[in-house]
Amino acid sequence: MNSIISEIRKEIAINADEKTRLSGERFFKEPVKLHGLKSSASERIAKEWFAKIKEKPKNEIFRLCEELWKSGYLEESGIACIWSYNIRKQYEPTDIEVFGNWIKRHVTNWATCDTLCNHSVGTLIEMYPEKIKVLKDWAKSKNRWVKRASAVTLIIPARKGMFLEDIFEIAGILLTDRDDMVQKGYGWMLKSASQANQKEVFEFVMKNKNVMPRTSLRYAIEKMPKELKVLAMAK
Repeated sequence: MNSIISEIRKEIAINADEKTRLSGERFFKEPVKLHGLKSSASERIAKEWFAKIKEKPKNEIFRLCEELWKSGYLEESGIACIWSYNIRKQYEPTDIEVFGNWIKRHVTNWATCDTLCNHSVGTLIEMYPEKIKVLKDWAKSKNRWVKRASAVTLIIPARKGMFLEDIFEIAGILLTDRDDMVQKGYGWMLKSASQANQKEVFEFVMKNKNVMPRTSLRYAIEKMPKELKVLAMAK
């Protein structure tokens, strides 16, 4: 296992450069650890190495992902996200605990939070809807990334019109959160839900606009017609 991770890191080092590293840092308010690998190179490495490990048992692949997450490097966590999504057909309900631990222990920025949650965690929730109760627990966390995860996990299901009542419940829990990463996360979730349920999301926004942070409100109404935006933004 360690030899696989070592070989991947050697390949990352060969393909990384300082200019890409410095450019990547500008996307984040918080400090991030970057090798300086272009996204195309990262995706190629993830794909090529997954072809070599794909026959391994799911739990072994998860352990490899864990080693990548532990490094704290954005590119390595990105590879772990790709691998965990690639084995989605093998997901079991208890895998939500694996993903939850990664978020709690290793996620330190919006990029890894959103990549893991939009794809791996969101897919698991679609497969096992009873696990949406876990997201409601995450929404009550003190960890900003766990709270953001509770919302951004539902971005893709929301676009499909799924889980609307649960989405409103999670948005309600996060409604007055002061963290801009959380505000943007649940605002994005509402915006996605508005694509299939515009009327209901608009009603939710109008009901709560006096306490909803303006950041969340702007995100939520972004896809709506101009006349609805005007009503929502009016004092």
